[in-house]
Amino acid sequence: MSAATEDILDHLAAVSFVAGRDARMALPAVTVLGEAVTLHYLETGRDLFFYDREAGKAFFHATADLVKAFGGLDPWLDQARQFLRQRGTFRAAVGFFAQASAVRRGWGAEGEALWFALGAAWIDRHVDSAASYFQMPAAILFGDAGVEGLRALLTPADSLANGRLGLGTYLDGATKVRGICGLAGVAEWARRGGDVLAAGRVRGEAWFRLESDESRSFLLEVLPGFRMGTHKRLFGLLLQAWTGLHLPLEEGEWSLEGGRAFVETDGRSLFVPAVMPDREEALLAFYHTGAHLAFDSYEQDAIHALFAEIGVQHPPLDPDQRITWRPLFAQFGDDMIRFQLIFDLCEDLRVDSALEREMPGYLARVLRISHQRSRPEGAAGCYYQAAMNMLEDAMAGRLPGDLAVLMTAQTGIVDAFRAALTLYAATDLPPISLSERARAYLPGHSPNAARPVYPRQKRDTDVPEMDGGGELGAAGHEEKPREVPQQAEGNDPDMEISPEDIQGTGGRVGVGIPMPAKVMGSGRGVQGLKGGWPYREWDYRQQSYKENWARVHERPLRERDETKAIAIAAEYDGTLRRLKWALQAQKPTRMAPRRRQYEGDEPDLEAAVQFVVERRAGRSPKAGIYLQRRPQQRDTSVLLLADLSTSIMAEAGDSGVRVVDRLRAAMLLFGEALMEVGDPFALYGFASKYHDEVLLYPIKRFTDKFDARARALLGGLSGRLATRMGAAIRHSSRLMLRSPAQRRLLLILSDGRPADYDDGGDSRYLQEDTRMAVKEAQDLGIHAFCISLDPRGGEYLPLVFGSGHYLVLPHIDSLPTRLPEIYLRLRGHSA
Repeated sequence: MSAATEDILDHLAAVSFVAGRDARMALPAVTVLGEAVTLHYLETGRDLFFYDREAGKAFFHATADLVKAFGGLDPWLDQARQFLRQRGTFRAAVGFFAQASAVRRGWGAEGEALWFALGAAWIDRHVDSAASYFQMPAAILFGDAGVEGLRALLTPADSLANGRLGLGTYLDGATKVRGICGLAGVAEWARRGGDVLAAGRVRGEAWFRLESDESRSFLLEVLPGFRMGTHKRLFGLLLQAWTGLHLPLEEGEWSLEGGRAFVETDGRSLFVPAVMPDREEALLAFYHTGAHLAFDSYEQDAIHALFAEIGVQHPPLDPDQRITWRPLFAQFGDDMIRFQLIFDLCEDLRVDSALEREMPGYLARVLRISHQRSRPEGAAGCYYQAAMNMLEDAMAGRLPGDLAVLMTAQTGIVDAFRAALTLYAATDLPPISLSERARAYLPGHSPNAARPVYPRQKRDTDVPEMDGGGELGAAGHEEKPREVPQQAEGNDPDMEISPEDIQGTGGRVGVGIPMPAKVMGSGRGVQGLKGGWPYREWDYRQQSYKENWARVHERPLRERDETKAIAIAAEYDGTLRRLKWALQAQKPTRMAPRRRQYEGDEPDLEAAVQFVVERRAGRSPKAGIYLQRRPQQRDTSVLLLADLSTSIMAEAGDSGVRVVDRLRAAMLLFGEALMEVGDPFALYGFASKYHDEVLLYPIKRFTDKFDARARALLGGLSGRLATRMGAAIRHSSRLMLRSPAQRRLLLILSDGRPADYDDGGDSRYLQEDTRMAVKEAQDLGIHAFCISLDPRGGEYLPLVFGSGHYLVLPHIDSLPTRLPEIYLRLRGHSA
């Protein structure tokens, strides 16, 4: 060892015992490279230590590993000296020394050079950004795309630096966006974020930290995969058709970090993620999660019996009165995740077997998609394979006895728990961590006991009901009284629907989800009602009509509520009085002449002259020689067509007011207003169940009086089924042609976009057909105008009805008063 080397070591030891010690301990890894190299190394270490003690210590501690990874001191030693350019870079230096060797091993010389260069560029620009960069784990910076992923991540940051946005704000969000949206998504996210940053610094920083609603909304827009937002309603309908369940669909807990997307339940709702890998997995997830509810995984008595198995009399409840599952697995200590997965294997086998009896071919679909997916790495792959083996053995009839019993109809969740205990004692499935658990489930499956649940009551009918009280799981609130939906005479599909269990679905008003009805067999809903009026339906995908595709049936409403009608009239008495006063101005005041009358106020000179001429010519003329003056009447008739789909029974937002309550009042006030004006009018409701069962409910025909009977029908209105609007419009147009009025107005009142059971989940299909039905009505001289309660109506109503031919009411409480006002305005325009 040279004297110069000893001098440096002594100098370090004199300044700090720790520095001298660390330097001597690191020296053996360097001395083999030669004296000159060793001296240069010690000079760099000394300079770093005098610059900052923590940086110097990190330098010496990492030396052996760095030399081994790089095969010497090149280029990391020169890279280390770059941190001496600016004061305050010690945190960046510590991060560099901690990770440089791992970067060289993982991404090679090219990757390490790029990693350092991109970070070093920030040393002069913003030392805190350099520190954030070098201290972020390199695996996160590179991502799955390696060098290209790192370059895509950092490139947008250069332009954002001009807006004084540092890497400390940018990097965490950017890495998440890259994982969710891919490399191209980062650039678009950064570009939009730059605009937001220019508009306000606080708002911009919230964007890049992914803390603002607008940044999360952007990610939902560009999120790859099968988007659930536009398909949730269809999947809810399919679930209801197969299992009889009608459940609210809520937004799932979407993670910005991405990861496995699950459909989950709390016993009352289904929680649906923003996206899923593909449509098939999404369908299977709805079926499987719904099947756990339909086949009593969360039934109250079954849960009591399950906890009794472990000696717990009353399952523990959280503050929201939901069951917490942890005591069920706590007895297994550190191995609780392993047992929970085994229990899920057994319970999933029981539920999947039950669903296979209802939906033949379900197990084959699960296995098909499971084989298409890559088996997960590590312990998760073992459970994934075990689940596949169970289903394959179940289909082949070779399950062992303790598992085969789970395929019988009489078994419950307690049997699955007992089978899990037996399997746990004998299996060689490995221990598994919580972070690995999500990857262990087959496509469409999810952890069954990960979320606290509200227990469900035992179903006495085919329609499951939520637990509304009792000892276990009472939510602590009084449920609103239920109303029985109206029924129609004849073979009407909603005659067999049970009392109201219709909360609406999808988190918004306006979809028209059908009422619960248990339907068995693969041919459900195919054979519809015969007869009715056939109408064509426009298929935009084929750019042609389906002739005689939709069938409309007129059915009388049977339920009447005179008491409700009287109560509504009393509630809106003041409004009705003000409305009638206003209507006096709408009454005709201009006097129009009526010629050639047999009696009148004055002679009709033209008719009198013609009478005299014909008389002298020996003819027998008619004595219509008088002129009468009468108030001029606007020759206008209107048909109000109201959407009576299930969603009108839902509450509007958090107002506590149901759509149907305001709909009843609006139609009553509308009728009273039309009586005052004197225009001919008709009131109809409509709903649908498949293309051949579109139902129109006459409340008042043009020839009927608006009497106590009509008011009672309005007082008893309730919702049912779905919303096939195009066929209802075509039939209403046909009815309007019978009216003698020259001006005809079709006023459509709806709370959402057209939808039906058999629209295939394509929201555009019935929307396009409705657009064509409106056009056909216009060709017949009928003016169609839509009043919508759907807050998202502005997205599709212009395409269906055209600009200026629709109105979205932002507040449902304004509907009763606004409906007559809107008609009078339209009536004035049509005059």
